[in-house]
Order: sequence, then C-alpha cells, then structure tokens
Amino acid sequence: MKIYDRKKKEYEEITQYGQEKLGFLYGNPLGRVLLKIAVSPAVSDLYRFLNGRKSSVKKIPGFIEKNHIRMEDFEDREYRSFNDFFTRRLRDGARKIETDRSILISPADAKLLVYNIDDDLRMNVKGRTYTLEEILADDKYCEEYSGGYCLVYRLCVDDLHRYCFIDDGRLKGRKTIKGKLHTVSSLSADYKIYKENFRVVNVMDTENFGRVIHIEVGALLVGRVVNHDVRSFTKGEEKGYFEPGGSTIIQIFKKDSVRIDDDIMVHSMEGIETKVLYGEGVGSKC
Repeated sequence: MKIYDRKKKEYEEITQYGQEKLGFLYGNPLGRVLLKIAVSPAVSDLYRFLNGRKSSVKKIPGFIEKNHIRMEDFEDREYRSFNDFFTRRLRDGARKIETDRSILISPADAKLLVYNIDDDLRMNVKGRTYTLEEILADDKYCEEYSGGYCLVYRLCVDDLHRYCFIDDGRLKGRKTIKGKLHTVSSLSADYKIYKENFRVVNVMDTENFGRVIHIEVGALLVGRVVNHDVRSFTKGEEKGYFEPGGSTIIQIFKKDSVRIDDDIMVHSMEGIETKVLYGEGVGSKC
C-alpha cells in the first residue's frame, strides 16, 4: 500500500498489520466463515481483557520494533499492560497544534483521504458507493452536506490512538451505532464497513467551520471508543481515544465551509492516502 509523506515529499510503502491473517479471513472461504465470529463485539471484549492483563506487557518490545514506533514522542513511563501502552500519551511538545483559527487541523496521527459528497448525498469510498444516510444511520442532517467534503482518517496500529477537537465549539449531539468490527482496509472492500461497523456519531457546532459531523469508527478488535465527557471544547483539546487495533475517524463538512490543501486533494483523487499528524494543518476556512 502506497501513502504520501508530505513532510518528506515522497511516497512510502506500508504493510497492513497482520496482513496474512487478515488475508485468510477476508479472502479464503473457510476464513470468511471464521470472519463472522472475528468481527463480533464479544471477540473484541475478549481481546481487550487479555491485553489488559499485566502479563501482556511482554508483547510491547516486539510491537515497538516491528512497527518502528518512535517512543521518543511519548511519555517515558512504565506501562501496566499492552492496553495501557496502546493508549499511550504524547510527551509535551511532541506535536505542534496549528493555532491559526482559520486553519483546519487533523484530529489524529493518520492516513487521510478526502471524498466529495455529490448532490445526491453519495460518495465513492474505495470503490464502494455510500449515501450519507448509510454512514450516519439517520437522515436528520443529510441535506445540509450536499456538495461538501468527507474526510476519512485511517489510524494504523503504529499511530497514536488519541484524537482531538479541530476547532473551538460545542457538542450538539452524540449517538452510538452498534455494529460489527471489520478491519478498515482494502482487504474488507467487499463489505460496506462504514455502514456496518460500530461507530459513534458526534454533531459539533464549530466557530470557524460551521456544523461538522465527526464519527469514530471501530475496527477489527477495536470494540471500545472512549470519549471524554466534554460539551464545550477548544481547538487541540483531547476528545478521546481508541483501544487496541486499527480504527478510523470520519469528518463531514458542508459545502464552502473548508478548502482542503492542494497536495491532499491531488493525492486523494488518485486514491493515495496522505500521512498527517495530530494538530497538523490540512485545510483552511473558506
């Protein structure tokens, strides 16, 4: 899988974590039978329990080495379990939060693709056509977003799994949609993952980008999305975190509310994700 590193201005080949096992689950007839069990919340709960045990710390050194994690970016402390390590916090100064109020920031360390929402409230995401109503499981806000943008931030296992608010504002509403836990990658292309997966839909009124819909999507073995109990928020303030696995954040913007940076748009049109960091500018207010 090829991504664009905008800091280095070069392309990077990355490998899906657990690619062989996932390939078996999604590409093999027997694997697809087992997949029905693997994507259930019960399996995620068991995985979280096992990785919450003290003995799970032995997994940490190998995980760091295999995924080339820059531990200098994170707090220097002893971890109680693999779960504790996975939800690790950044050290002070490890990420620069863009403070210019007109700049849209990334909510997380992630790989970003941007999609257009057409006049029929549809978008083509990695070869699958979704309606906005399917993603939100509701048509309450849909019409407002015709002609807007859908930003998909894919978090990999090596990324920081904490995420922040993109602007000052207030939380208008939140709902949880229970569902399955498919992997969020090209391997799950036969499934409408953003319609089927567990997700938390947040409606946010922001000062500079209007009403934004922010969605946390669970993925394989990620059955828990932890959001802080915050109603009023500030730009760069931590919003919450994902527990172990890969995961995704979707943000939906109204037409003419934001202009996405050119390099991100060019690569998105080619189906290439752009590597972005927590607090980094990805666009600007129209």
